[in-house]
Amino acid sequence: MIPMGTFIARISAAVRPDGHVRDGIGVRTLKALDAMAGAEELDAVTEPLKRAVQALPLGRLRGVLHGRPLGHPLHPALVQIPVGAWISAGVLDCVPGSERAARLLVAVGVVTAAPAAWTGWVDWAEQHEQQMRTGLLHAVSIAASVGLYGASWAARSRGRSGLGRALGFAGLTAVGTGAALGGHLAYRQAAGSNKAEPVAHVVPPGWHTLGPVGEFAPGEAVRRMIGEVPVLVVQESDHVYRVLADRCSHCSGSLSQGKIADGYATCPWHGSVFRLVDGWNVGGPATAPQPTFATRTDAKGCLQARLPDAE
Repeated sequence: MIPMGTFIARISAAVRPDGHVRDGIGVRTLKALDAMAGAEELDAVTEPLKRAVQALPLGRLRGVLHGRPLGHPLHPALVQIPVGAWISAGVLDCVPGSERAARLLVAVGVVTAAPAAWTGWVDWAEQHEQQMRTGLLHAVSIAASVGLYGASWAARSRGRSGLGRALGFAGLTAVGTGAALGGHLAYRQAAGSNKAEPVAHVVPPGWHTLGPVGEFAPGEAVRRMIGEVPVLVVQESDHVYRVLADRCSHCSGSLSQGKIADGYATCPWHGSVFRLVDGWNVGGPATAPQPTFATRTDAKGCLQARLPDAE
């Protein structure tokens, strides 16, 4: 057991003169990760890479790589294959007589890392600058792990099992670093999450007045507020009004500042396209639709809106 005097000394050392607890290694690490988002010097690399990825002639495949058919990003699902294979290889490296199976799993991880990387790069090129900076470091860590595992595969194939195992564990360390950065990117910086999901939870129930119908010209985007939530209002034709959450589900761009044409709203930030009639995402990097509102005109000639089924 730790002597009481030593325990008290450790507690005292953790407390600053102003009475606040000193930052531990976990807090300092987190602050360092947060600081990466402000590393503007990385923009010299991210900007040309972004343009190169966006210029790739992927056509409809780009939407698939974003994960639009799934309704969420595809990248997190695909990374499970190489990471799972490499972790399994690491376990087998500790089991005598499992060299052949471990080599196979290392190879599976190296091969399947390619499609996972493609989806990651396509998503990365449609993010904010801060997310792209963190994402670049994530990609560097994963690239290092692929290189180490590739070298491990080559060493194992030449019968140098000891070197192969050492390179494999080094690769696993790089994968862990990349996973930590990826988790920070996804959960701390909210890359890939549905930014419109909270709308249904923060809009008060019932009907909300948006203004006299004369304020909404046909085909023009108008921004209004329902409580704390901004909404896009478009008059499509006589007595037909479309109301969608204004903040794009991809990165919170304002749809009311984008293009409205042929029954669709296009986000001005990354080009996500949403159908006005039901908010469905039909183009661009957005993988989730926009919340839509039911509308009606009251006796005073004012347009009102509410969430569906929110009586």
